[in-house]
Amino acid sequence: MTDNDAFLRTARQVVTDEARALDTLAEGLDDQFVEAVHLILRASGRIIVSGIGKSGHIGHKIAATLASTGTPAYFVHPAEASHGDLGMVSKGDVVLAISNSGEAPELANLLAFTRRFDIPLIGLSSKPESTLMQQADVHLLIPSLGEACGFGMVPSISTTLTLAMGDALAIALMKYRDFKPEDFRAFHPGGKLGARLSTVRDLMHSGTALPLVSLETPMGDALIEISQKGFGVAGVNDAQGRLAGIITDGDLRRHMDGLLDNEAKQVMTPDPTTISPDALAEEAVAIMNRHKITSLFVVDADRPGQVQGLLHIHDCLRVGLG
Repeated sequence: MTDNDAFLRTARQVVTDEARALDTLAEGLDDQFVEAVHLILRASGRIIVSGIGKSGHIGHKIAATLASTGTPAYFVHPAEASHGDLGMVSKGDVVLAISNSGEAPELANLLAFTRRFDIPLIGLSSKPESTLMQQADVHLLIPSLGEACGFGMVPSISTTLTLAMGDALAIALMKYRDFKPEDFRAFHPGGKLGARLSTVRDLMHSGTALPLVSLETPMGDALIEISQKGFGVAGVNDAQGRLAGIITDGDLRRHMDGLLDNEAKQVMTPDPTTISPDALAEEAVAIMNRHKITSLFVVDADRPGQVQGLLHIHDCLRVGLG
């Protein structure tokens, strides 16, 4: 067997061991998990996550996931807590302390502080008889299944289980609070995720930028409107100001003979595809791709037919969609 074969065999064994451990974790979840969720929901303050070493790294991620999904949370390093950061913990908060062994000495002052001031404590550990779990009000127990290295020295299975428990907690809370994509976007305005969660309203053109003509507009004037606004289209409004149709490049080609002798209503495509301003921009891209079009007029459902804006495919491509 070559070195490459050995590398792959080891990697597959690690992933398999961790996957089996996750199955064991899922099967073992009980009413203590439910109590942890209720304890956090009752909190008037924030969730304070703490841990040392690899547990601390995982704790940072758990705190960030909680905070970004509607549960106010932050990480407090246990060593820093002993040098003044305990002042960040107050009545109304809930502490989530993480230690695989449950015996991390750095957590001692934080645990004592929670007991002294009656601050609810959730313990996350693999050792039910440990100091942490004996002190905790609620016990999130991960199965003790060793580590993927085979000799129990390299945090791997235990950190995977801890991370999964944190994710399960955050998402259970998120679903209870009916945390929607638009809420998620408020915490993730940047990067690819922010783009995916952008709404049509965020990207659309509005006001005087909109290329709009009436049903009776001569096509000569309609061409000027299309050229000046630069989207390659024009919306056609009826007498009540509702979108009756759209003039596209295809419509112009189909009516090339005698084009300037027509009015907008004779050239337009009636009942064009539209979208709501509150729809996700990603949905707009899907519609444009499906219909092989490059623009969508934006119509508000509260004002049927009234044009609110125009979204062009280039607006979506500019923020990384498409």
